[in-house]
Amino acid sequence: MKPLAERMRPQVLSDYVGQEELLGPDGALTKVIASGRIPSMILWGPPGVGKTTLANIIANSYDSAFYQLSAINAGVKDVREAIKKAESKTLFNASAPILFIDEIHRFSKSQQDALLGAVEKGVVTLIGATTENPSFEVISALLSRCQVYILNHLGKDHLVSMVDKALLSDTEFASLNVEVEEYEALLKYSSGDGRKLYNLLELIVNSFDRTEKIVINNAEVEKRIQKNIAIYDKGGEQHYDIISAFIKSIRGSDPNAAVYYLARMIEGGEDPLFICRRLIILASEDIGLANPNALLLANNTFEAVHKIGMPEARIILSQCAVYLAACPKSNASYMAINKAQALVRETGNLSIPLKLRNAPTDLMKSLDYGKDYLYAHNGEGNFVVDEYLPEGIEGSQLYVPGENGAEQKISNFLKNLWKGKYGY
Repeated sequence: MKPLAERMRPQVLSDYVGQEELLGPDGALTKVIASGRIPSMILWGPPGVGKTTLANIIANSYDSAFYQLSAINAGVKDVREAIKKAESKTLFNASAPILFIDEIHRFSKSQQDALLGAVEKGVVTLIGATTENPSFEVISALLSRCQVYILNHLGKDHLVSMVDKALLSDTEFASLNVEVEEYEALLKYSSGDGRKLYNLLELIVNSFDRTEKIVINNAEVEKRIQKNIAIYDKGGEQHYDIISAFIKSIRGSDPNAAVYYLARMIEGGEDPLFICRRLIILASEDIGLANPNALLLANNTFEAVHKIGMPEARIILSQCAVYLAACPKSNASYMAINKAQALVRETGNLSIPLKLRNAPTDLMKSLDYGKDYLYAHNGEGNFVVDEYLPEGIEGSQLYVPGENGAEQKISNFLKNLWKGKYGY
């Protein structure tokens, strides 16, 4: 049987819930739909507010052929095949087929470029759905040919009406004896997401003995959700638990666990660029100078994933995760900046030593700015022993090099130069 969210998906505009500013009597989209001339558009809004449903309703309103792709698993080839099918339909249909692309922000530049010609020529009417700001995620040439409509989170009244309607009209739920005493917990966990609301409602109802009356209140919702939810939720606790497990697996030099948690995130629809950003942070925080190439690879991974897009980007993410897990580890740079910030907060704005100050004017020179500064390149090996920290914290050791990988060379280098000063 289909999930409740799919069973309750509105088929006509009169059943659509929410977005009154767009779809009310004087709404911008209402007027567009009534005109009979549907432009290519981007529907921008959070998950579960009806972007896919609205695209289907628009297509049904004009009896247009409807093609749907998900940017999570579609490539350039899929886009071209959909356009080819649309071209054949255009010969017989008065209105251009609608090509709906879910999560269009995940499409790479090359994938979006593949759409551009078909949109320009009117071969397809593009409806793209995105949870991200299209100004940053959709190429300008494509964006300029699309009208952007903003969809908002569903409000309390919308969500309550959706629950009531499901219990009354759904073919399966209507046969059950279900009473909702309190809605607050359901609304809290759904966070304005209609699809999530229906998933939670179905999970809770299915957790009861169906032969008895089912009473739903806040306490029952809390108890049953905590016990039963095991889905990957990009905006909830699972999101943070899995990324935490992913990072700790790499920190612990376990590539197997790292790839497993990476797969969990990919299968759950996590934003690949979010994963990339965490890998860049990890490359400095947990590997650092033990392998300086780690940061370079992590940053290049971000660039490559942004250009390529899913699903191929999963291979790049896997390569980076495995490499970072297999690197020697050091958090010395991370600890150094933590110590330095703590010292600054403790000691305040200490006076910069005069010898280290810039002296671009005669007045500054007369005040001894820059006086007695020892130019390092004049010393043997381009080094002179001097004190660079402000008075009061002289000799403080903030950076303690690790003994792994390339950082061992750094440690030996500093010890040879400073010969015991700063703890080296």
